[in-house]
Parts: sequence; C-alpha cells; structure tokens
Amino acid sequence: MAATKIFFFWLLFLAGFQGISAQKQFNALLFTRTNGWHHESIKDGVEAVSRLGDRHFFNVEWQENPAWFTDDKLKQYDVIIFLNTTGDILDESQQLAMEKFIRSGKGFVGIHSASDTEYNWPWYNKLVGRMFVEHPAIQTAQLKVRSRNFPGMDAFRDPHLFTDEWYVFTPEKQTGLNYLLEVDETSYFAGKPTSTNPAGGMGGFHPISWFHLYDGGRSFYTALGHMPAVFRDEYFLEHLFGGIYWAATGKGVKK
Repeated sequence: MAATKIFFFWLLFLAGFQGISAQKQFNALLFTRTNGWHHESIKDGVEAVSRLGDRHFFNVEWQENPAWFTDDKLKQYDVIIFLNTTGDILDESQQLAMEKFIRSGKGFVGIHSASDTEYNWPWYNKLVGRMFVEHPAIQTAQLKVRSRNFPGMDAFRDPHLFTDEWYVFTPEKQTGLNYLLEVDETSYFAGKPTSTNPAGGMGGFHPISWFHLYDGGRSFYTALGHMPAVFRDEYFLEHLFGGIYWAATGKGVKK
C-alpha cells in the first residue's frame, strides 16, 4: 500500500511539473483582416508566425473577426500582431478596446501594410508611427542597420541585400521613434520625382523598421513582408521574432 501511495504522489508531481513546463512564454493575437488590398503573402505570414510560436514557445491565435476586439477577449493576450491588414477594419468600440489593451502595458506589432490601415484613427496612426503613402515596383535594394541593440537585429549584414516592396511613408506621426532599419535610396529606383522629393522616394533617410513606447504600451513596426517569399527568409524571421518578443514582454533591448 505504501509503495502504491508513493507511486501515486510521484505521478501527481510529474503531472504538475509538466503543467508548469507547458506554460507558454506569452500569448499573441494574429489579426489579418483587410478592407482593401488583400496581400497574397497573408497565408505565408500566418504560417510563418505560427512556426515562430512553435519554435519560440508562445501561443498564436489567428483571427479575422473584428468582433474579437473586446476588453474581455483581448485581456488574454500580451501582444496584438497586425499582419498585412488594410483599410478600416475596426469600429469605434473595437478601437476603444484596443486602446485600452495598449494602455494596460501590452504590445503591438505591425507588419508591412499595417501602416496602410485605419488612416482616420489618429491614435492608431501614432501607435504605428508613420503611415504608408506609395511604393515603386518590387526591387532589390540595400538595407542599412541603424541599431543592433534591439532583439533580432544581429543577423543582418550591413549593408544587407534584400528584395521586397519599399514603402514611402508620411512624416512621423509620433515623436520618439527608434529606428532599426533603413533602405538606401541610391541602391534602387525609389519612385517618381515629386516637388518635395526631387529624387523620388523619401529624399534621403528612408526608414523601414522602428519601435517605440506609446500610451503605456509598446509598438514595433516593420515594412518588410509584401512578398510571400519574405516569410521564408531567415533574416526577416529573426527580425520579426525580435519585434514580437519585445512587444509582448518588454525584454531584449540592450542598454
């Protein structure tokens, strides 16, 4: 009988240990709703973020239903990821729930056309940091590393040859953006000349990724991610996980 009790308690101990070890690092809501252009790469992006969750031991829940944006549902997540969203995708009550989520100290990750989303929501514009204006044709260009102090940035060479769709952005919607990557406008055709930028593009400094603290929470944005193949690129995936990890936990930035 004593041996049976010992064996029983040993099973309970192991079950408890496994339950603790199975607790994931954090929970991510992956949102891909579009109300405009629908990127072919969304499917590849969902699969890539899911693989990152498996590899780095965090939960990923994929949604396209805006009704998911309520206080009760959002409180279970640590970070919200907008993957190639476009247009107006949340109503006023859903926007308020997301604002409350960020103000509670949680995180946001915007991928590519997350900056082509909710132009009429000033709070969101500041959360992203800059908004999409236009882009030239898909081309190969050289990326420059602005900082390696942020998680996921060590893998990039400098310069780093990369092929994608290069967004042109508005001026900063929010001060305090910490820039991680820029694209060298002399390395590709940056777009038709304009009165403000005679050389096309953004006229010199052309940011591609950044992060900042905003309204009590954290925000990371990368403009990379237009092409499906980008979501199979090891450099991009390390960059993306670094942003997700920081936005969800606040950890990883080197002092």
